Amino acid sequence: MLNFRLSGNCHQLNQCSAYFCITMKLTLTWLALLMIIISCNNQDHAKENSKRGSETTFAREKILKDSILKFPDLLLLKEELIQLYRDSAAYDKALTITNDALLNDSLNPRLWDIKATLHFENEDTLNAIASFENAFNLNPSPRYLILLGSLYAQTKSKRALLIADALIKTKQPETEKEALFIKGLYHTYTGDKKSAIGFFDKCLNLDNRHMFAYREKGIALYDMGKYDDAVTVLDKAVTLQNNFDEGYYWLGRCLEKLNKPNDAIEEYKTALLYSPDYVEAKDALERLKAQ
Repeated sequence: MLNFRLSGNCHQLNQCSAYFCITMKLTLTWLALLMIIISCNNQDHAKENSKRGSETTFAREKILKDSILKFPDLLLLKEELIQLYRDSAAYDKALTITNDALLNDSLNPRLWDIKATLHFENEDTLNAIASFENAFNLNPSPRYLILLGSLYAQTKSKRALLIADALIKTKQPETEKEALFIKGLYHTYTGDKKSAIGFFDKCLNLDNRHMFAYREKGIALYDMGKYDDAVTVLDKAVTLQNNFDEGYYWLGRCLEKLNKPNDAIEEYKTALLYSPDYVEAKDALERLKAQ
């Protein structure tokens, strides 16, 4: 399942990033990686490192573009360039390369998968849905049903429930737990937190290590003002998986509501320990330190 965090006040969708990661590495990549930046504490050196990082990205981009000109039919080269742009959040450039590839290979579900991922990460849910629908039409796998179900839930579409029911009918444990999670998401986004929690509990009964079911249950309890109950749920999550950054972040949010700012700071720090680029955790930590 994918697990991409959305900005703003929206809850995060759950899908494991492993489904989407377009990280196919080519043998030519090592040429760019020779320009490794050696870290140091001196501020001047840090600036130089930043400059070298930009040069490394530019060098990789040039190598890939030149290679694509020589081997225009080699899709892996284009995927590597897409990934390079994706890593730097240059989604317009990544989508341009993807769309160009689709002009020559519009029946490739992987390309639609990549395009959907880029739209999702760029917070364009409607275009993400359209791209996943194209991928599903070309490759009607349960995986795409799960992805679409979660996205439909985010947009409060009842199609999420129809997909969940279809997944349950397969009578496969893996698809059933995700169907229950989708139903929980739908009720979360439509405001029925109590029903949502019931479905997350059913999901956890089938898989007690479903981290995102813990997260969403914790968020639902938080939204209901049941901060102590949310802490209990999230504590269990981070105990089962001690690198669960979002669990620590939401623990911090709950502890703030319980007027325990020092404890909240520690949770935000732990979230950043595992995910240094966790923007929401950074903002929360800076806000508390400034008080």
